[in-house]
Amino acid sequence: LQNALLNYDPELDTLPRSGIVHRLDKDTSGVLLIAKTGKAAQALGKEFANKNVEKTYWALVVGLPELSEGRIDMPLAKLADVDGEKVQVDYDEGQRAVTYYRVVEALGNKLSWLELLPSTGRTHQLRVHCTEALKTPIVGDGKYGGAGAFPFGRVPMHLHARGLSFTAPSGKKVSVTAPLPLHMMKTWKELGLEQDASSPRK
Repeated sequence: LQNALLNYDPELDTLPRSGIVHRLDKDTSGVLLIAKTGKAAQALGKEFANKNVEKTYWALVVGLPELSEGRIDMPLAKLADVDGEKVQVDYDEGQRAVTYYRVVEALGNKLSWLELLPSTGRTHQLRVHCTEALKTPIVGDGKYGGAGAFPFGRVPMHLHARGLSFTAPSGKKVSVTAPLPLHMMKTWKELGLEQDASSPRK
């Protein structure tokens, strides 16, 4: 330990390291982006910082948005809550959060399959935007949707990071997708939505 401290170079801590570049909430399924080298992590980090990465999410929500597609611009901040820290809308001190959305398919006014494209990456951004801006909580998201997020009993959250499109450090354009997790596949089948989740109906 003593030798390690003597040889410690604080500048090394500023160098990029390999690891997860694009993270997900623990209850969100889908695509992760992991850099194998520090150089790749630095390049990919810049892609995200410059908003050159297209992130696509799928969600099943309770209700139907008033508009079939649109843009949400609603600032968010982590604030104290009776149950601990929670992300909330804060127009005074919140960080800007922007999400584009469209309704892929509606099941009357009861449920909707949404495609969500966040252009910022705030904590719990999609969950709060769906609940607060669209008034359509994500199925299974009790933290932000309360009891209304469980229209057919207790189920895991139905939010899925469907895909990422970005430029790799090599300069190659890359698009990756992930299939729905088992609990969402089951719901899609029961509701008569596209079962393989590969080509949603328009």
